[in-house]
Formats: sequence, C-alpha cells, structure tokens
Amino acid sequence: MSIANFLKETRNEMHHVVWPSRRRTIAYTVIIIVLSLILGYLLNGFDLVFKTAVGHFIVK
Repeated sequence: MSIANFLKETRNEMHHVVWPSRRRTIAYTVIIIVLSLILGYLLNGFDLVFKTAVGHFIVK
C-alpha cells in the first residue's frame, strides 16, 4: 500500500465519522476535568493517610 493510497482511504473514512456537537464536546470536557480533580483529591487523601500511617509506625 502506497502512502498516497493510505491517505486517500483515510480521508474517505473520515467522512464516515460522526463528530460530536460543540455542546456535547464541552460537556464531556467539563466532566473529565471534574472527575480528574475528584480523583486527584482522593489520591492525595490516600497518600496523606498512608504517609501518616507509615511515618507513625516507622518512627515509633
């Protein structure tokens, strides 16, 4: 398969893609950002708990 043929077929396939609307894209982006922040805070909380627990047991 030549590069030109590959690019031609890729371009044809891109016409079959159903792209999301601007509103849906913004909504998905906001959801991802909020979930990432929540997960970050949860992981930070677990890290703090484990760090405190390990520090408490090792120091004593």
